[in-house]
Amino acid sequence: MCGIVGYVGPQDAAPILLEGLGRLEYRGYDSAGLALAGKGGLKVRKVSGRVADLAADLPARFKGSPGIGHTRWATHGEPSTENAHPHTDTAGRIAVVHNGIIENADELRAKLTADGVEFASQTDTEAVAHLVAAAFAAGAVDLEQAVRQALRQVVGAYGLAVVDAEHPDRVVVARNGSPVLLGVGEKEMFVASDVAALIGYTRQVVYLDDGELATVTAGGYRTFTLDDRAVAKSPSWIDWDVVGAEIGDHAHYLVKEIEEQPRTIERALKGRIDERFTTAHLGGLNMSVREAREFRRVKILGCGSACYAGELGAQLIEDLARVPASAEAASEFRYRNPVVEPDTLYVAVSQSGETIDTLAAVQELQRKGGRVIGIVNVVGSTIARQVDGGIYLHAGPEMSVAATKSFTSTVTAFALLALHLGRIRDLSPEQGRRIIAGLNALPGQITEILGQSDAIAEVAKEIVDSRGMMFVGRRRGWPVAREGAQKLKEISYIHAEAYPCAELKHGPLALISPEMPTVAVVPDDDLLEKNTSTLSEIKARKGPVIAVAHRELPADLADRTLVIPRNEPELDPILLSVPLQILAYHAAVALERDVDKPRNLAKSVTVE
Repeated sequence: MCGIVGYVGPQDAAPILLEGLGRLEYRGYDSAGLALAGKGGLKVRKVSGRVADLAADLPARFKGSPGIGHTRWATHGEPSTENAHPHTDTAGRIAVVHNGIIENADELRAKLTADGVEFASQTDTEAVAHLVAAAFAAGAVDLEQAVRQALRQVVGAYGLAVVDAEHPDRVVVARNGSPVLLGVGEKEMFVASDVAALIGYTRQVVYLDDGELATVTAGGYRTFTLDDRAVAKSPSWIDWDVVGAEIGDHAHYLVKEIEEQPRTIERALKGRIDERFTTAHLGGLNMSVREAREFRRVKILGCGSACYAGELGAQLIEDLARVPASAEAASEFRYRNPVVEPDTLYVAVSQSGETIDTLAAVQELQRKGGRVIGIVNVVGSTIARQVDGGIYLHAGPEMSVAATKSFTSTVTAFALLALHLGRIRDLSPEQGRRIIAGLNALPGQITEILGQSDAIAEVAKEIVDSRGMMFVGRRRGWPVAREGAQKLKEISYIHAEAYPCAELKHGPLALISPEMPTVAVVPDDDLLEKNTSTLSEIKARKGPVIAVAHRELPADLADRTLVIPRNEPELDPILLSVPLQILAYHAAVALERDVDKPRNLAKSVTVE
């Protein structure tokens, strides 16, 4: 992995490919490259570094069409120019870019080496280029047939694009477990692994499903399967705009997306609040009232921030709908042999809609007859198309690797789902009205918190030299603490751990010292006294405390308090998470980190 772009048409491909790769930089990568298959033969250029380094390295005569480009996040082989994509066959005729992991790569490499092939890289992808070349040598008559013959030997996940110097009018793409889509233009066509790469060029896209391939020419596309069975595919319309994907006058995408949260919350709520019946209208669930009442349990699956949002969602569902609910990491769920109950509603959560662990969990559930809905941001993504119904976040493109607006929008979507299920069951109209009022207040309250950014930046400067950080919370504050720790470590690289407050005395309290600050999530609720006793335990061991609370805490409990406005207790976690996002951002800036593209991470995790 990580990003694929392709173009075929009358324009020079390189500028279009570079712009598309630039829009995919948010996914995280370590190298980049382009290949053009013009009339003069195959041209390849690649670098270990950023897209800007690749652009600077291109010669003036690097022109032609069609072309493919790639940003790589290392899986097989270290980050290097040799391991960067595209990869070519020995004759320099075939070029391939690939996302995913070929599981039988060692076997394929051994067989090809025995046949006399010399490999130029350590990657699994290079084997595909040699397999396509071998298919031509064995009698394949065109690029489609050669790619199909090559992929019949491949085991694993792939999204790939192939060009051939002897067929310089087409790109052949294939998908199995890693996203690939086509962009439909006017006498030109595009290829990408993410719709963000196509913003500004087309709004019409065609999504490939697993096991499908496509041949793309300037005049259109043909979709088919590995056994060359035609598949009918119609374009879908995407509603993201160029402005939403641009950084504007912000220093980083991350701070832009933090500041967008009042608007993204409004979009998540738009058209979904039913004031008359004090409930939520969620037509996308594709579920009747009778069906919704029959569920006796809710199980939520996600990875990383999506899992933490799911933990808050489970509490919302239990609090408002009085249905037992729990959340679990999809990456672990998929390796169990789960008991799939017919009266359990399963909820898959993924910003990108392409998270491979979550997708695999959905497919396993559906294989066993489970009813699965999704909470997804990217319209038309694989999980969105796979599930039985769901809720789109409508948060717009999230370009920074770290989730911010998608996290708060996901928890908001869970609040709507909990309200919907609650009003179907035993939640009174008065309680429904209370939750709706709280939801409507969120955008203004988040705006108020954003106004504290400079003050939070001062707090961030005090923690950047810490050897580590502890994050603690109880009940609803516990998932907030987990998300806060995740944000800090993934973008600032400061080690951070999160624990429930009551668990501190069962081991982690040994770490508390003047060099180990603690961020405590302390809402002014019925657990305030218990939380303040935890703060006393930390202060007694000379541990610095930064509290996120509804009112200023005394100095003997907290060295710093980030005061946030109060909402309804069920909705407070949405607000409590925002200052922790801002804290992590300013800490990363103070440490001069690559805020939007933290090391070793990718936005859309499409490999195991």
